[in-house]
Amino acid sequence: MKKINFRKLTLKTLKRLPASEKRITIATLFTLLRIALTPIIVGLMIAQLWGWAVVVFTFAAATDMIDGLLARFLNEKTFLGACLDPIADKLLLIACFFTLVFVDVPLLFIPGWFALFVVSKEMIQITGALVIYYWKGHLDVRPTMLGKITTVAQMGFIMWLFACYFFHWLPIKTYYMMLGTVIVLIVCSFWQYMRIGLRMLSS
Repeated sequence: MKKINFRKLTLKTLKRLPASEKRITIATLFTLLRIALTPIIVGLMIAQLWGWAVVVFTFAAATDMIDGLLARFLNEKTFLGACLDPIADKLLLIACFFTLVFVDVPLLFIPGWFALFVVSKEMIQITGALVIYYWKGHLDVRPTMLGKITTVAQMGFIMWLFACYFFHWLPIKTYYMMLGTVIVLIVCSFWQYMRIGLRMLSS
């Protein structure tokens, strides 16, 4: 079986794309802004400035909707933008969940196993997408409705946690209900993407 060099594959993919698919559009700038805001949010979390953290995170989450709307209405959909958008979401969510594992908060916290669970799921999906492109020579980057709902649920969960830390709320039952809902959504969306990936490989 051939060994896959993901770095060479990524560079090869970018070289093969026409210039129109690699251009930086207004929509892509909002996606890049979300990536740039991620370390700022992490810094606010470490400093435990939860009021600012929820404000900046909410704005970062809003850019996820803004870049999609701009790409659609300005007809600026590109392969680069389609790839960067989920990467920006994954970086934001993973960075926040992992930081919440290690930040010393007196109230609700994120267990380490949950952060590892989220990272493992994302790494498997990214690896699967690269494998599909490697074997099939093309990849249709299109999020499903369930995938979008899962991302929104995770972002909403993080914003809610930030608000709890800021206002010193301790709604234990709500916390476990929201954590369980997010876990179920992640598992369901992962299973859906796995089925789609396997269907692409077998077609």
